[in-house]
Amino acid sequence: MIKSLQQEDCMLLLSQHYVGHLAYIYHNEPFIVPITYFYKNNRIICYSNEGHKINALRLHGKVALEVAEIKNINSWRSVVAHGVYEELDGCDAKALLHEFSLGVKEVVMRTERRDLDYISEFSAKINKDEVAVIFVIHIEEFTGKMRQYEGTS
Repeated sequence: MIKSLQQEDCMLLLSQHYVGHLAYIYHNEPFIVPITYFYKNNRIICYSNEGHKINALRLHGKVALEVAEIKNINSWRSVVAHGVYEELDGCDAKALLHEFSLGVKEVVMRTERRDLDYISEFSAKINKDEVAVIFVIHIEEFTGKMRQYEGTS
């Protein structure tokens, strides 16, 4: 049976993962790309280099992030967070990038039981020639579904 997830379950699913699919509109066409994120306090923290995605987000800030946890055809959970893009810069961006790197590291350690030695490189990205764009998605609503049959683990 397919059931809707409660808002708390949607937030939990987002907090248990760090890779999702970002959906956005560019020139009236839909796009979806994988992205690393960190969820905290009803917002999604991300970063990206300048390019197609950032140009699109600057033009049309309404976005969605989908995260799915699929064990098999009869056992899965999925959430879509709809929200608004906000770009940050300066000290705010650097602090948020640090929070992102620590958050992703904590999720990976908790879920995959492994340490990320490279995670400190995230905080250096803001000072390189190729400047990272730090942004948040302020979540306006969640939709979530799950399917779980008896006897499915």
